[in-house]
Amino acid sequence: MKKLTFLSFTILLFSMTAFSQILKPVTWSYAAKRTSATTATIYLKATIDQGWHLYSQYVKDGGPVKTSFTFPASKEYSLIGKTIEPKPISKFEPTFNMNVGFYENSVIFQQKIKLTSKSTAVKGTVQFMVCDDKQCLPPENIDFTIAVK
Repeated sequence: MKKLTFLSFTILLFSMTAFSQILKPVTWSYAAKRTSATTATIYLKATIDQGWHLYSQYVKDGGPVKTSFTFPASKEYSLIGKTIEPKPISKFEPTFNMNVGFYENSVIFQQKIKLTSKSTAVKGTVQFMVCDDKQCLPPENIDFTIAVK
C-alpha cells in the first residue's frame, strides 16, 4: 500500500510539473555604441511576447509598476540626462481605472553616458511589470552589464 501511495504521489508531482508553466513574456538585450571619444549610448531592448504589455517609465501613481532603470555610481562613467524611451501607446485600462502608457512587441530605451576611461562595463538593474488581458505578473528586477569599448 505504501508503494502504491508513493507511486501515485510521484506521478501526480511529475504531471503537475509538466503542466506548470513559468511565464517570461519579456526578453532583454543590451548594446552600447560610442558616439565620440568621451560619450556613448547604452541601448536596452525589451522584446515582448504577443498579447503582453510592458509599461512606460512615466506611469502615474495607482497604475501598474512603471519600468525603471538604476545605474550605480561609477568612476568610469557618468549618466547624461535620464533614460529616454519612444512615445508609448496610451490607452484606458479598466484594471487600473486610468490611461496607461505601454509598449507591445518591442521597445528600445536609451541612456547616454560620459566616459572617463577608454573602456568600461556599465552595470545596472531594470525593474518592470507586464500584463496581458487576463493577468499581471509580479514586478521583476533584472541586473545587466553592458561592455563599452
